[in-house]
Amino acid sequence: MKKLKFKRAALALACAMSVLPALPALAQNDGIPVERMSRLRSIGGDADQVNQQSKLQYDQMLKQAHEKDAVATDSNPQLIRLRAIADRLIPFTKRWNPDSANWKWEVNLLNSSTVNAFCMPGGRIAFYNGILTKLNLTDDEVAAVMGHEIAHALREHARAQAGKNTLTQGLSRVVGAVGSAYLGVDPRLGDVAAGVFSQGAALKFSRSDESEADLVGIDLAARAGYDPRAGVALWQKMAAINKNQPISFLSTHPTGSDRIKNMNDHMNLVLPVYARAKGLDVNKLPPYRSLALPKS
Repeated sequence: MKKLKFKRAALALACAMSVLPALPALAQNDGIPVERMSRLRSIGGDADQVNQQSKLQYDQMLKQAHEKDAVATDSNPQLIRLRAIADRLIPFTKRWNPDSANWKWEVNLLNSSTVNAFCMPGGRIAFYNGILTKLNLTDDEVAAVMGHEIAHALREHARAQAGKNTLTQGLSRVVGAVGSAYLGVDPRLGDVAAGVFSQGAALKFSRSDESEADLVGIDLAARAGYDPRAGVALWQKMAAINKNQPISFLSTHPTGSDRIKNMNDHMNLVLPVYARAKGLDVNKLPPYRSLALPKS
């Protein structure tokens, strides 16, 4: 009798083990790889202090916006939409920053024609109405924008940027002083050269952060069941309404074509994640369909 029970248990265990590889939902290492965050964050300030300062700034911004009657009410359909999308994205943020599990997330909509959105440290999100209306964003495209902005907070780009600026400014002063002494030139010219060095480094760092945020953003969107191809459509729309964008080398943001290429180069990593979230075969995904820009 005991042998029979043992055989049945062994058979049940074998059956269970045999189906484990067929459970894609258990896969945790797919999508965009999670890389170590910049160690320069420690130079940029204490995380708790940064989050506290972020809360004060966000609350002050909301107070000023309320005084101008520029904050959407809780019953606003667009705000309801934004919060619903955020509710789907937020559960997947811990993969990119475990501390986000303890953040007090907020989502607000500002009544402004500005084409912008942001997420401050600690998970404080704000969208301007202009980005929704002027780009006629689908939910997938909103998720790409929101995922991108959330990514900046998750990867603590503000702290890292502060640390990078502190480091490059210090290094640039050394470069300027050494150059002036070695070449025998006016120290003021060394200061100018140092400033150019510092500015160029900061621009490069910022472009790198933007590129990372694009990839983290479409990864978050895909896990939440939003089509990551919407990120490409988003920047095609951006390019269409912003014909005179600055060249990539002198911009704090990559150009639209650079961003599109970067996302397309990684689409093979996030499309399977999206397909799994939707319960679809990745090879049978329908084409992504955007919405036309409003007629000007």
